[in-house]
Amino acid sequence: MKRDPSLDRLFGAILQLESPEECYAFFEDLCTIKELADMSQRLDVAVLLSDGLSYQKIMDRVDVSTATIGRVSKCLNHGAGGYQSAIKKLKENEA
Repeated sequence: MKRDPSLDRLFGAILQLESPEECYAFFEDLCTIKELADMSQRLDVAVLLSDGLSYQKIMDRVDVSTATIGRVSKCLNHGAGGYQSAIKKLKENEA
């Protein structure tokens, strides 16, 4: 993805949010409910893939298609490393 001043501003704003409540308010204003659901499902899929679950087990847990799982898997394994970085930090904070 090419860096862009508008994206820099967006990411900077997100990084300034300090609580889940602030995130809920910001993202509720920024995104549609469907967009948020899609993004959260993709992260769920990435976490489950990183845990080694099969496509079928993921579909049993998350209401997504095999196409979505495949796209997430491609990004997880050959993308920019964003999913991997986020998942690592989530797991570190869970411990």
